Amino acid sequence: MQFEILKKDPKSRVRLGQCSTSHGVFRTPAFIPVGTQATVKAATPEELREMGAEIILSNTYHLYLRPGHELIRRMGGLHHFMHWNYPLLTDSGGFQVFSLNSLVKVTGEGVHFQSHLDGSRHFISPEKAIQIQEALGADIIMCLDECTAYPACQEEAAWSLELTLHWARRCKEAHSSQDQAIFGIVQGGMHSDLRRRAAETLAEIGFDGYAIGGLSVGESKEVMFQVVADTTPFLPQDRPRYLMGVGLPGDILEAVRQGVDVRLRSAYAERS
Repeated sequence: MQFEILKKDPKSRVRLGQCSTSHGVFRTPAFIPVGTQATVKAATPEELREMGAEIILSNTYHLYLRPGHELIRRMGGLHHFMHWNYPLLTDSGGFQVFSLNSLVKVTGEGVHFQSHLDGSRHFISPEKAIQIQEALGADIIMCLDECTAYPACQEEAAWSLELTLHWARRCKEAHSSQDQAIFGIVQGGMHSDLRRRAAETLAEIGFDGYAIGGLSVGESKEVMFQVVADTTPFLPQDRPRYLMGVGLPGDILEAVRQGVDVRLRSAYAERS
């Protein structure tokens, strides 16, 4: 993936750009429709293109459980499977593991959980999260992160962040596909010092893009945008930025003003 900044607003952090992938180009700032289970509800791929969609998100957790990433690989990959020959992004599935399961065990090695479909037991490590996403074949894939609970005190958020950074290093080492960009995810709760540490450490590891996670989880909008404002200055200027879990129109505009430019999606659609 190649990211090019086309124009910057000298009075704010707003910028226009474009991302080039092996399946085409999408312009930024971008709102990306959510196709959780390889389809955007109530819309065909042709209708999405007519409405201006240039990239779609699908969910690793759901596709891993059903129909399975290996089946999708054998059928020609996710682009062919969902009849979308344009840019695709898959998230790591970490949010769904924590939000859809009451029996979750987190260790330094990964996450043990039960399927919300049939109760079967599974384990996803950082390496397996990358393996699944490489099998799906999306143009942009995400690191596995530990979704910090809200509210979280400084000590709890710091522990969660260290695990996320540990997993990020392992995801980067496991990533082998030259056709896929990989994004690191900034965590740290609502604590500005931890957010800065996350952004700077991920930049040192080196990713193709950077996501801001752990927001829109119950905090006020004022707190949410303060966290975004405190984070974006410490992310590499020449890489795309992705705000996770935020999709209301007014929130999107404010995020763009704070320098978010890659993609924004609706948390409500993702949880369905």
